Amino acid sequence: MDNSGSLNAQIIHQLTTRLRSKVAFQTQGSKFINWQLDGEYRGGDFTAAVTLGNPDILLGSGILVAHYLQSVTPSLALGGELVYHRRPGEEGTVLSLAARYTAPNWIGTLTLGQAGAHATYYHRANEQLQVGVELEASARLRDSSVTFGYQLELPRGHLLFRGSLDSTGLVGAVLEKKLPPLPLTLALGAFLHHGRDKFHCGFGLTIG
Repeated sequence: MDNSGSLNAQIIHQLTTRLRSKVAFQTQGSKFINWQLDGEYRGGDFTAAVTLGNPDILLGSGILVAHYLQSVTPSLALGGELVYHRRPGEEGTVLSLAARYTAPNWIGTLTLGQAGAHATYYHRANEQLQVGVELEASARLRDSSVTFGYQLELPRGHLLFRGSLDSTGLVGAVLEKKLPPLPLTLALGAFLHHGRDKFHCGFGLTIG
């Protein structure tokens, strides 16, 4: 929850050892602006997932996203993503192809499709520090953005710090503190957008 009263929440439930479900929703003031249902199945050498976003039976609108990723070698996985969206007077599908390469200390991903391209690089520097870079290019908007992020973990202090910086001028930071012996994690976050001169801060509490 941030200082304007907007709320982001999610519930994750591991139904079986291979099947996981998630429910997430977002409010702005007193209005629901986004909610989605996720289901993910992890097989021996593949992963399949389905996401249903903002479904409205009365209006016949919503977004359906299907993912499939298949291991080709121990390091390389190939797959695809299909996005179907529908609202009154409009519907369409977008197909993308994806690849992921996993090395001992880093992971690289690439997604290419009609909507554009998306690439990520994640590197684990040591037991405490992790860094990553994300590039997103939109063919429809003819725009691109780059985001840099890092995560610093201090196990002895039960602290986890995440930070990010993108090419639009958005700077963000989140501090998570476990509260043993209680099964609680307190999160404090702040985001400053230099280009739009906006500042948001908030807190969260995770049980489990």
